[in-house]
Amino acid sequence: MTFGLDFMAFFGPLKRVYLLCCVFLSPGFQVLLAQSLEQELQSVLEENNIIGATVLSICQNQPADVFNFGYSDLNNNIEISNNTYFRIASISKLVTAIGLLNLCEEGYCDLDEPINNYLPYEVRNQSYPNVSITFRMLLTHTSTLNDGSTYSAFLNASYNQMPPPNISEILVEGGDYFNNNMFLNQVPGQYFQYANINYGLIATLIEAISEIRFDLYMKQLLFDPLDIDGSFNIQDLQNIENLAVLYRDAIPQADNYNGIMPEPPEYANYEIGSNGLLFAPQGGLRISAGDLAKIMSMMMNDGIGINDTLEDIQILNAASVDSMLENNWTYNGSNGNNYYNLFNSWGLGVHRITNTNQGDIVFSDVSMFGHPGEAYGLLSDLYFNENNDYGFIFITNGYYPGGSYQFGENSAFYQVEEDVFSVLRNYSFSPCVNLTVNVPNYNNKIYPNPANHIIHLNQGDWSSFTMRDLNGRVVLSSKTPSDLISVAHLKSGLYFYEIIKAQQSLTGKIIIDR
Repeated sequence: MTFGLDFMAFFGPLKRVYLLCCVFLSPGFQVLLAQSLEQELQSVLEENNIIGATVLSICQNQPADVFNFGYSDLNNNIEISNNTYFRIASISKLVTAIGLLNLCEEGYCDLDEPINNYLPYEVRNQSYPNVSITFRMLLTHTSTLNDGSTYSAFLNASYNQMPPPNISEILVEGGDYFNNNMFLNQVPGQYFQYANINYGLIATLIEAISEIRFDLYMKQLLFDPLDIDGSFNIQDLQNIENLAVLYRDAIPQADNYNGIMPEPPEYANYEIGSNGLLFAPQGGLRISAGDLAKIMSMMMNDGIGINDTLEDIQILNAASVDSMLENNWTYNGSNGNNYYNLFNSWGLGVHRITNTNQGDIVFSDVSMFGHPGEAYGLLSDLYFNENNDYGFIFITNGYYPGGSYQFGENSAFYQVEEDVFSVLRNYSFSPCVNLTVNVPNYNNKIYPNPANHIIHLNQGDWSSFTMRDLNGRVVLSSKTPSDLISVAHLKSGLYFYEIIKAQQSLTGKIIIDR
């Protein structure tokens, strides 16, 4: 079980992308907050019969707390850790949307352009054949596409045949998997119907436009630049033993590989742009909570992410992020299926929380943006608030016998989600918005950074140099001015330094990497 300020274990020696707000809290408050949050979360997860889970929060756009609970693999007695990958279900859609938004902002497509401009076949709702389906409609689930009676069989074929059937076989009348109930008898662009097929088609369009296989496109655009060890292709995972098994009643439902990587498909037989569902863009991203937090932080920071060497990486421009968060559809009582009061407003690949009574409530007094997920016993939630720079991720890989998810008492979320949200609201969000963070000054007066055994301190006459670890402990202190300081005794990781010079304090951060 890992909690509180054990950040280096979570992000790895170089996987520390933001300064920690909690480092600047008083030590007594840190301990009180950590113990309360840990105890409450553990109680909630035990009461709901959860097998394993990770809860991570970001405070003022900086990682704050991570709590790991239970087991990722019951058969092999492997505990959930900071390295655990989860198949995160529909949060994958938000990540897929980022891929399409990047293409559009680069000028390769327009959100309100007909998708048929990019396909060798016509995708149309036969009840309204003159209304073009656009990229925006796919992103907002207003295309009138529906996961009809043949969708499950087509999805199974997409995963298990090589080459997979062309996606036109389920979208175009006359196709082997086509059924009239793949489309609703509604006007495209006006009616909301949450449907996975929308994002299978988005991935197919990404391939058709970029001429790059979907998993590789997302790797090049997002995962590699941000040093994310995650992928829509299981073959990319560095350690298959870290992949969480998904359970219902403690019975494996998915990703039960027992540490053995499955054989890769014969991708040479796959035609790029034929069927992006092969890579499960609607729900098949496997990623750790920490790496998923990098994507959430990027969304909170106007499209700028930070990689392991602390470089700013522009993934999307601010206008694209704004368009993802803007209201594109709001439920009015008759213009869609709001999924038992859960989906009442939608952006571009983003679930917009409206705090409707007995509905989409995360924090009842705060607007949030993000996405939920559910598949094979897994539940997942990623939500953030722009104004308060707060976000969190909650992922569980299933439940023990007798612990099936119960509907919440006060919202459209499950009870375990309600309970986790309540704990985070009380112990994580509230302190975050009340903090005044003393952000260190960044400068290039100390180098190299990252450092190995020696650092150069180009500050002239200084009277005190101090380095602290992530728990605030002093690990190096000197009052003897020198241009060279040995850090050979320090472990790899992130540290904070303070230089006192002429009664002024210069502060910053440095990575030790070897």
